[in-house]
Amino acid sequence: MEYEHSDEIKMLRQTVRDFVDKEIRPIARQLDEEERVPIEVVKQAGELGLLSVPFPEADGGLGLGITGYCVLMEELNRVCASTATIVGAHTQLAAASIWIGGTEAQKDKYLKGMMEGRLIGAWALTEPNAGSDAARITTTAELRGDEWVLNGQKMWITNGNFADVIVVHAVTDKSKGARGGVTAFIVEKDFPGFKVGKIEEKMGLKASHTCSLFFEDLRVPAENILGGEEGIGKGFPIAMMTLDIGRVGLGAGALGSAKEAFELSRKYAVERQQFGRPIAEFQAIQFKLADMAVKIYTMEQIVYDCSTRVDAGKKSTIESSICKLYCTEMASEIIDEAIQIHGGMGFSRELPLERMYRDARVTRIFEGTNEIQKSVIATELLKQIGYRIHRHEGVYTTAKKNPE
Repeated sequence: MEYEHSDEIKMLRQTVRDFVDKEIRPIARQLDEEERVPIEVVKQAGELGLLSVPFPEADGGLGLGITGYCVLMEELNRVCASTATIVGAHTQLAAASIWIGGTEAQKDKYLKGMMEGRLIGAWALTEPNAGSDAARITTTAELRGDEWVLNGQKMWITNGNFADVIVVHAVTDKSKGARGGVTAFIVEKDFPGFKVGKIEEKMGLKASHTCSLFFEDLRVPAENILGGEEGIGKGFPIAMMTLDIGRVGLGAGALGSAKEAFELSRKYAVERQQFGRPIAEFQAIQFKLADMAVKIYTMEQIVYDCSTRVDAGKKSTIESSICKLYCTEMASEIIDEAIQIHGGMGFSRELPLERMYRDARVTRIFEGTNEIQKSVIATELLKQIGYRIHRHEGVYTTAKKNPE
């Protein structure tokens, strides 16, 4: 039961699977227990070209689009969600932002190194008082001479403590709000005024470090405005576009975790004996396996239908939110049922299910909580019939107009 892809995508899947089984599976539990970032594995992935999967060949990528990226996320998440999270933040948030909004000079300076794994990226939007309400960021950027000076704080930044390049969103014109008043900057870790704060102690994804970042008169050259002078005020739309595309990757990651949990459960159901026969012969177990398979089949159709739309250049706001919402919810349910099938062994750290259960929980929170996804879906659905929901200073109002 696997989605029918092109030969190129099938070859990519096999390449990633071989890499994961050889380089990550043997150390996945150790990485979690030691809370160690597998930076050497990420760099190896870069050397294999796996960090360049979604980017066009003209820019030095493999040219396999978001569909290829989803396959990458699926296979990584089968074994180590922490490694997948590191790669996702690096590739689909940081590198993709530079690809979407960067100048040719910026792509040449940063994107190539990021695709090859020589430079590790992070993406900084969230702040202590701007999580789901990302438009309320307060980090500021002020032009002084030929430099921009940033002041503020970011938090929950994946890769932030070891990244070489960080895409930072800051307010450049408060009067214009998010749509026109926020600009993205390419920050290097050695720029004066850049400081790394606390590394969070988390329930899961322990081998993926998440930290706070502080900017104290952080000086950024004018040429590091994402998109150059024309990029001033365009930071928030680029951020939303990046998230819009990236959410399908989260769905793919959830699919990979769900598939692994299912395969472990199917195998265990045949091997485990109770009352003189394999537990696979009991209808209660059969129904659990059937329900898991139905959910996985649905997840797979959603993920790759959405990725195909994105690769075709079609607007996919609703589809990507549905993908993120449905797949992350279903993955948690499937992993939970897998633990139930395994009984006490599922609760033991001897098996990966315990780690997978912890790792899966945050997928319903990051890159837009699932509640926010429902809001996005509903807003877009109403917009289709000419009913628009507006937000001003945190207050939502509605305005009806005739459909166009």
